[in-house]
Amino acid sequence: MTALDELLAALQAGPAVLVRVESVQGSGPREVGAWMAVTATGLIATIGGGHLEFEATAHGRALLEGQALLDVNLSLTRRFPLGPSLGQCCGGVVDLSFERVSVSQFADLRQRLSPPEASLLPVGLFGGGHVGCAIIELLSRLPSRVQWFDSRDEIFPPGLPDHVRAEHSEPVQAAVQDLSPGSRVLIMSFSHAEDLAVLAACLLRRRERGDLPFIGLIGSQSKWASFSARLRERGFSAAELSGVICPIGLAGVVGKQPEVVALAAVAQLFSTWKPPA
Repeated sequence: MTALDELLAALQAGPAVLVRVESVQGSGPREVGAWMAVTATGLIATIGGGHLEFEATAHGRALLEGQALLDVNLSLTRRFPLGPSLGQCCGGVVDLSFERVSVSQFADLRQRLSPPEASLLPVGLFGGGHVGCAIIELLSRLPSRVQWFDSRDEIFPPGLPDHVRAEHSEPVQAAVQDLSPGSRVLIMSFSHAEDLAVLAACLLRRRERGDLPFIGLIGSQSKWASFSARLRERGFSAAELSGVICPIGLAGVVGKQPEVVALAAVAQLFSTWKPPA
């Protein structure tokens, strides 16, 4: 469940106060546009934590409870210097807006709070096994746009967030042509034969278009030795094969549990991504 989904569920029970970062001068804990919601029972999302969030929560709670009508010091916009007076040493200044919202505004809120398309990491994931599902679990709460493919019917779980698009593809490698330009590709099907077919299709697309900056294959060094030999027989050069990451995962993250492998793989993908400022 994404933060927006959580907000919709909370608004069904009553209003909330939306807190957004409107401007940042100097160093701040979050970027402009970051938000959180103060509800009757808690918080959704974050504007950076620490004393800033503590003060913003108290201000939002007062607005939610109607105290703003009684206290002229409470306004819809507040400036927070992140210095000694706030107990933080970031050194910057953050302007926060406060807005009381209800469920009737949710369509507008979804449009306003959804991150811009250019800021989302594009991912192409091949395989709906244990690691694939663990990767989707992580990406469901991260700024990403995911195309998820498998050749097996009824493999995808229900209730996927809007930014994860699951598609059955048979043969699965045919879906490579449908990947968004710039996609970071992870290959982890249930079959080595499918893995090889998808990898070959990705390499061909990279040769023709040059628009797949990351191609990662799950597996061991021995698996890659076997795959690279077979791909050389198909005419792929050493330079082309050197652009494949196998095994996948950020260096230093150890463990073979699906969740650990997923964590290492997702961290590696984000290490390749720099969204536009």
